[in-house]
Amino acid sequence: MLGDVVVAALLIAGVAFELFCVLGVVIMRGPLDRLHYTAPASLGAMLIAGAILAREGFSLIANKALLVAAFFLVTTPVLAHITARAARLLQRGQLDSAGADGPVAR
Repeated sequence: MLGDVVVAALLIAGVAFELFCVLGVVIMRGPLDRLHYTAPASLGAMLIAGAILAREGFSLIANKALLVAAFFLVTTPVLAHITARAARLLQRGQLDSAGADGPVAR
């Protein structure tokens, strides 16, 4: 009985985080504003994986859910960084970085 309540709470919280992320991405205007709503998606995946683990125990399906959640947790910051760099390149035409020869002349 208590296990079912824990599973339901984890699942509801995970789905709520995912819906919050989707709603934020849809509402925000610019690509850099939308990136702020992609980070909680990995937390939602972790909560859903925790619900599967609490329901099934350490089974094959729970191990796969944990592996997928860990993959999301590791790759979300990398994806956000790459997307931010691409958006900045589109907005400004080039990155403002100093190379070995010093600052870029304009």
